[in-house]
Amino acid sequence: MTKRAETSLLTDQVYETMHEAIMNGDLPAGSRLRIRDIAAQVGTSVMPVREAIRRLEEAGLAERVPHKGAVVKGLTLAELVHVYDVRRLLEVEAARLGAQQISPADVDRMHAEYELMQTAIAERRVVALLDHDEALLTILYEASANPVLVDSIRTLWQHCRAYKIVGAQGTLDTPGDDSLWRYQERLVEAARKGDADAAAAVNNESLINATSRIRVQLAAQEDAG
Repeated sequence: MTKRAETSLLTDQVYETMHEAIMNGDLPAGSRLRIRDIAAQVGTSVMPVREAIRRLEEAGLAERVPHKGAVVKGLTLAELVHVYDVRRLLEVEAARLGAQQISPADVDRMHAEYELMQTAIAERRVVALLDHDEALLTILYEASANPVLVDSIRTLWQHCRAYKIVGAQGTLDTPGDDSLWRYQERLVEAARKGDADAAAAVNNESLINATSRIRVQLAAQEDAG
């Protein structure tokens, strides 16, 4: 293997490690990405780390901040509104199309993910509940038979993962708030009935609710800061 190939492989590995840390909240928004510290942690030279950070910037997961260098991209109200508006455009239609065509077996798979999500909520495992929620939605959206639509939605999910974590954690900390599961319960039922309009309406309500919840959490963090 050539040195260039080895460096490329190391870059892939470093990128996946950092990407996973951002997706599961181990590297929260605003975290500084110090090249030498990361290189020491993962056991590589600085070159693969520098390239991995560049890829994170291209993916919209990291940004350059004056006097700090690269950091995990911060959370802003403007971006929250923009991202969730686009999610509504895509995911309402994906739910509508999916509910028209989904099979009974796939609805059962959705329900299984819903039950796993409920367990994660009860155990306060934020990342697990988000993973099962996305798995539930993916089953429905893939029934639309539009892979471009599904890929676009998955890209948006990565882009807004930090917002999802903030919203989910805040909701878990709010007694009596059932926002993390009540919409998914209705969505599974709409899919089981093949009710496309109901599925679309549930997704629309869910995303409006999520935007509102996350907006409150961002405001609270800003006031605390």
